[in-house]
Parts: sequence; C-alpha cells; structure tokens
Amino acid sequence: MRILWAIALWSLALACGVLGAQESKRVQVIKLFNGRDLTGWKAYLADPNARMEDVWRVEDGILICKGEPLGYIYTERDYKNYILKVEWRWAPDKKPGNSGVLLRVHGEHKIWPRSVEAQLMHMNAGDFWLIDGAPLQTDPEYVDKNAERHRWRKKNAEKPAPEWNQYEIIVYNDQVILKVNGEVVNEGTGAEVLAGKIALQSEGGEIHFRTVELIALE
Repeated sequence: MRILWAIALWSLALACGVLGAQESKRVQVIKLFNGRDLTGWKAYLADPNARMEDVWRVEDGILICKGEPLGYIYTERDYKNYILKVEWRWAPDKKPGNSGVLLRVHGEHKIWPRSVEAQLMHMNAGDFWLIDGAPLQTDPEYVDKNAERHRWRKKNAEKPAPEWNQYEIIVYNDQVILKVNGEVVNEGTGAEVLAGKIALQSEGGEIHFRTVELIALE
C-alpha cells in the first residue's frame, strides 16, 4: 500500500499547489463530465427501447440520473491506473436510493458487467461490490458473510442526503483505495490489472453528479 499512499500524498500536494512548475506540467486532469452534455459517454440500459437521454440529462452544470430503468453510462475510453474524483448527491426532493461507480468495466455489457463497484447506496458509500467474478482481497473482518462479494466499508464518512459527497478513488495496478470526503474508508488488493471503462449506475434512485474527473497514472 506504500505506493498508493505516495500517490495520494502527491495528489494532495498537487491540489494544494505545492508542486513545482515542471511536475505540474506532467499532470493532466481529464474531465469525464464536461458540465454541458454527455460527450465521451455511452449508455447500456436494461430496457432496449430506452434511450440515454430518457434517463440522463444535464441541468445547470449537474448530471442528473433519474434512476430508471436499470443501466449505466460508461466512458468511451478505457482507463487503467488513475485517481478518480466524483461528487454526488441525492435529489433534494426525493427519497435517497442506490447507485455506484463501476471501475475497470470489461467484457459483455449487461446488468451488471464485470467490474469492481464503489458503492453509492445512501449511507453505504465506501462499500465494495465485486461484480460478475471480479476479484479483490480485503480485510476478512469486513467481508459480508451473507454475500461474500460485498465488502463493508471500515467507517462511515458520508454526509446525509441531500448534501454533496465526494469520492476519491485510487486505482493503481492491483490496488484500489476508496476515500469518502477525504477519509479512507476501504481498500483492497488483487484486482484485475487491465484497462476498462468507468461507469455510473442507474439503479432506482435519482442521483446528481457535479464532478467526474480523473488524473491518469499510466
């Protein structure tokens, strides 16, 4: 985990503006969501008659997912190693629901594709779900005995709905770290080392995103 902590400290230094000019030039923040439209994204929906724009829309710089039907949007490009920042909230006038950020998505598009999920379910942000056989080794104490592919977070750092929350997700080689609002809440090793899509789920509740961006660590 020392490599990941070094990366995390380096990203903090970048955010605080303490890196030199030469180091900063080598860093590129990729805005996966541009604040205007869904350029760079594609959709897979369980209902073959549904269209991406039926489920996802952009209003005042916020990406809104209505949560139905089930499905996800995914990046056109593949990403392998990165620091991903996602800011989300639940719709202020509706009951909080479920969603997730899918990492290194690959294989067949379906409900749900092979990936490691960083959970967004209300008051469960920071859990892992290992989808379609995706591997990840975590602390045995936090393995859900009723569903082994579910790995509980180690602490709750989530703000109550409808406040904005922030994920910082570090994916590097076989390691994954989840930070919620600046606090490390989960981590694992043994992930598949490959380039894959990044996806946001439509899973039954209206959810808003205002930031989806990454720093590639290739």
